[in-house]
Amino acid sequence: MIELEFSKTTINLILVIPIAALSSVLWVELIRDIYHLLSHQWSFLYRLHGWHHRVFRKDLSVVSETIYRQAHWYNDVPESLVMLLFSFLPWIVVNFAGIQPQWPALAGSLYTLTFLFGAIARGTGLAYADELTDITHRPGEFKHLPANWFVNREYHWRHHFDNQNAYFCGTLTLVDKLMGTALSLKGKTIAITGASGSLGQSLLKTLHDRGAKVIALTSSQANINLTIDRETVPLKTIQWQTGSETELLAELEKIDILILNHGINVHGKRTPEAIARSYEINTFSSWRLLELFLSTVKNNRDRACKEVWVNTSEAEANPAFSPLYELSKRALGELVTLRRLDAPCVIRKLILGPFKSNLNPIGVMNADWVAKQIINLAVRDVRDIIVTINPLTFVTFPLKELLVSNYFKFFSSGNKTNSTREEILETINNNKISK
Repeated sequence: MIELEFSKTTINLILVIPIAALSSVLWVELIRDIYHLLSHQWSFLYRLHGWHHRVFRKDLSVVSETIYRQAHWYNDVPESLVMLLFSFLPWIVVNFAGIQPQWPALAGSLYTLTFLFGAIARGTGLAYADELTDITHRPGEFKHLPANWFVNREYHWRHHFDNQNAYFCGTLTLVDKLMGTALSLKGKTIAITGASGSLGQSLLKTLHDRGAKVIALTSSQANINLTIDRETVPLKTIQWQTGSETELLAELEKIDILILNHGINVHGKRTPEAIARSYEINTFSSWRLLELFLSTVKNNRDRACKEVWVNTSEAEANPAFSPLYELSKRALGELVTLRRLDAPCVIRKLILGPFKSNLNPIGVMNADWVAKQIINLAVRDVRDIIVTINPLTFVTFPLKELLVSNYFKFFSSGNKTNSTREEILETINNNKISK
């Protein structure tokens, strides 16, 4: 009997208590994010919430100390009170269900009180309250990238100054991920290399449908258009060639998201010419464009909103039955993994299985479907976007990326500050491979 009681106590300590406490905290975070979302949909709540959006300049300094204090009484305090009210629901459920112990279900209430007391302190102008409790609104230069799972300054800044109808979460980004509001594409200027290919055209159309301003980067001499509802929509088309990446620098300055999607597949060839061409187009051309784009990240807005998406393909983790395509894409993938460690903006990888295209006429996936899956995952802030029919890739790639990234982190070092534009241009010009 004593052993049985000891066993129950042990289970409570290890499982029941932590799970109940964590669940109650997650519940109040969900309530807060829903309240925030409703504040942008319901005019009555927005009259209160709007004070919060009146407070900050783009550098997150406050417009007025008076407005800053009022915003907490109109927005933060009511929000915390709603959280506190709903925080008792888990305890009520546990109580009716007769689950013991019941006190962990009140963890969300205690957690909410910290936000309520912090909001009251800021509203009354208590010294240092804002510095200690309003972390996501501190002014100053951004030191980090927008976080993936937790809301930091860089992530929350986008809600104020990128798109107020996205980035709703307060502490955890789970609701934004579920809703597809963890990355806003509306109004973003997005350029795609390999735009004349099957996936390039599909991405252009899908992004255009999402409200992005798309630019086609292509080696083809023909202008690229989209067909929307049987009407032809001309796109800004920029012709370029590998080896001439520096000529795109002025355009890269104006771009929010660069998608590196160009490539070549020499299939079974292994001649010196095939080797040079595969690495030049698949690896080094993308690397040069990547470095040039990263050199355009200059301020807080760039650090929060600029991104690079790199199509490294499934060949990075699995055989592609085309050795040079596999080797050159794998090399690109490793360079991107290395560069991510010091990158001044978010870099996403596109890990794509075989889709039907000119490079792979026997591909089994449809390019339009692949493009839609890429965008659906990107707006949920997935940093390694895997779209494939091979279930092994969902295991092999994350494991490979984890091991390689940590290997690079432990056995290499990078600059604490970004290289200058001149240094990057000199490096690129000194390391070009003749076409």
